[in-house]
Amino acid sequence: MSNFGKTLKIVLGLAVIVALIVVPMNFNRYGLFILSQWAVMTIAAMGLNLTLGYAGQVSLAQGAFVGIGAYASAIMTTHGWPLPAALVVAIALSVAIGWVLGYPALRVQHHYLAFVTLAFSTLAFLVFRNESWLTGGIYGISNIPRPNILGFATNRPLPFYYVCLGSLAIVSFAVWWLIRSPWGRAFMALRENPLRAQSLGVDTRRYTLMAFAIGSGLGGVAGALYAPLTQYIDPVPFNLSLSLDLLMMVIVGGAGFFFGPFLGAMIAVLLPEWLRFTEGYYLMLYAIAVMLLLIWSPTGILGILDRYMAERRTKAASALRAVAKSRLETAQ
Repeated sequence: MSNFGKTLKIVLGLAVIVALIVVPMNFNRYGLFILSQWAVMTIAAMGLNLTLGYAGQVSLAQGAFVGIGAYASAIMTTHGWPLPAALVVAIALSVAIGWVLGYPALRVQHHYLAFVTLAFSTLAFLVFRNESWLTGGIYGISNIPRPNILGFATNRPLPFYYVCLGSLAIVSFAVWWLIRSPWGRAFMALRENPLRAQSLGVDTRRYTLMAFAIGSGLGGVAGALYAPLTQYIDPVPFNLSLSLDLLMMVIVGGAGFFFGPFLGAMIAVLLPEWLRFTEGYYLMLYAIAVMLLLIWSPTGILGILDRYMAERRTKAASALRAVAKSRLETAQ
């Protein structure tokens, strides 16, 4: 990539960051809630992208881990614990359960693994709904407090939006570092060809479990933020539909692309709101748009861009070869 291209990417990235900080200052309460929800769902989708997009392990349980994080956060903060402590517990629970859930991935793959994670998602929903002594059952948990960060209250929508945005920035940096580390390269080797990765010395068993554990932990982070965002939780938001929504975010944005979850969550959370002017037809239009996109580009939106850039690089290389060949012929 040329220096101009790198500079352009940096400038565009900084412009987006500044816009996410400055523009929401003029938003109303509902607009800030939607943007905060986008940030939270992006974190959860990044976890699933790590498990599915980079490590190639199919999971329909990400919504359950968001629920685990949300209930851990709600239970602890309503009993006087600070949000950071609840966040640590939510991550620890999600990582531990995700590690255990990763063991079936050592024996089954693809749609068989999807059925295993589907069963876990159903089990988690039943626990959320039926164990009322812990979760409040169908009545849920209300009056979930928002935290004080360094003495600043985040009760109002704008300060808590910045909490969600800051959390997204921290998670993004951590995931960016991870996928460029030896662990990330091992995940991608596991996705492309597990047998070849094992022949090259990659411990496929350990990295499969790690992919589930880390992805599940990010689901727990999202859940720990979701509880104080809504300030009320019940089992309904954490049923199978949330896992399917997160799966759609990853696939529509582009599985295996770093910015895929950002774009996919934007489409899943913001696009329905932008289509509300169509009144009763907005969900139909949203569903049709997603289906047409996946028919045209199964690799998602960023897959289209990746193909376009690959074609440009191929044409540029072909042109250079043609020029070099003509010069060689002229010299002879």
